[in-house]
Amino acid sequence: MAMIEPQEAWQRIEAQIAPLAPQERALPELLGCVLAQEIVAAENVPPFPAATVDGWAVIADDDNTPLRILTNPGTAGQVPAAQVVPGTTAPVMTGAPIPHGADAVVMVEESEVKENWMRFSRRIEPGAGVRRVGSDLAAGQAILPAGAVLGPAEIGLLATMGQTSATVHPRPRVAVFSTGDELVEPEKEPGPSQIRDSNRYALMAAIRQAGGEPVSFGIAPDDADGQRALILRALEAADVLVTSGGVSMGTRDLILPLLAELGTLHLARVRQKPGKPLTFATVAGKPCFGLPGNPVSSLVTFELYVRPALRCLAGHSLLWRPEVAARLLHPVQPDPLRIEFQRARVTQKDGTWWAQTTGAQASSRLLSMIGANALLRLPAGDPLPAGTIITAILVGQPEDH
Repeated sequence: MAMIEPQEAWQRIEAQIAPLAPQERALPELLGCVLAQEIVAAENVPPFPAATVDGWAVIADDDNTPLRILTNPGTAGQVPAAQVVPGTTAPVMTGAPIPHGADAVVMVEESEVKENWMRFSRRIEPGAGVRRVGSDLAAGQAILPAGAVLGPAEIGLLATMGQTSATVHPRPRVAVFSTGDELVEPEKEPGPSQIRDSNRYALMAAIRQAGGEPVSFGIAPDDADGQRALILRALEAADVLVTSGGVSMGTRDLILPLLAELGTLHLARVRQKPGKPLTFATVAGKPCFGLPGNPVSSLVTFELYVRPALRCLAGHSLLWRPEVAARLLHPVQPDPLRIEFQRARVTQKDGTWWAQTTGAQASSRLLSMIGANALLRLPAGDPLPAGTIITAILVGQPEDH
């Protein structure tokens, strides 16, 4: 399969994904989910005139002074028994119903009490200190649109209306496994020619950070029958498959031919660095990403392709990290033939963004990702002198466009 440009790679991926079918989820499971339908208030909030302050329920136009304090006024959660008439007042607490007859509340701080009488220092307007019926939410009011991302405030709003669940696009379940006879689990001591598997744990963390639910399927040895069975088992349990390793041109790189055998291969090589061997296929309609085995290549291709795909599956409309034009603080050597995504730290000073790479950019050097808050998109070609303006993808910032 021919090598393609990064933009075309994403277009081919985008053509194969769509938001997951909506599901009903309970309140504790909604954080970060995207609403699949509009939410309309079913009732007024508050359902009764309520005090906004601790104080005294009064008739605003009552000229009597002082006012006799009524007993048995009721508290928050109780229906007040007192009836306020001219010449009287009743204590009321924040959130409690306003006693019948009253139309305003005098703050405790603006009152003076002596024995069973209350005097206040200034006149107030009708409605002062009172939340009117439906002032927060009116029955029939559209309050959350389809496509809204549910955060703490949105979930609290649902609970306010007595709505214990909502129809949302579910978080995609993502099966993850690494490939290679050379890999061992992190807790094990590597033998000769072995290394610890870091990619699976980094990718599961990235999936969770992107709003997905990672499911680990361990390490797959370099065996075609075993990997084929694992791919099929993983796709039975998940919406998406993400693998690392096995997508280059070696005789033991089995993921690419297996995905082509089991489904439809949409891309196999991208003209970029790192991440040239990125592979994408669909098997039984489910997206499968074969990421390169080098740690940096794995995380960079996840950021550029898998993350926006997962967000699309989860129903998000904002898929992309923000980008800024930044000036290089030092000369940079891009790849002569491929677009390169170098890891960098960018800062803003006096309205200008400045970029400094994180040192050696080898795709095996995971340390180059530490402290990086940006990927610099560098055009292929000649060295770039200090001061050159380049595009910086702010990977430390949430998607905003």
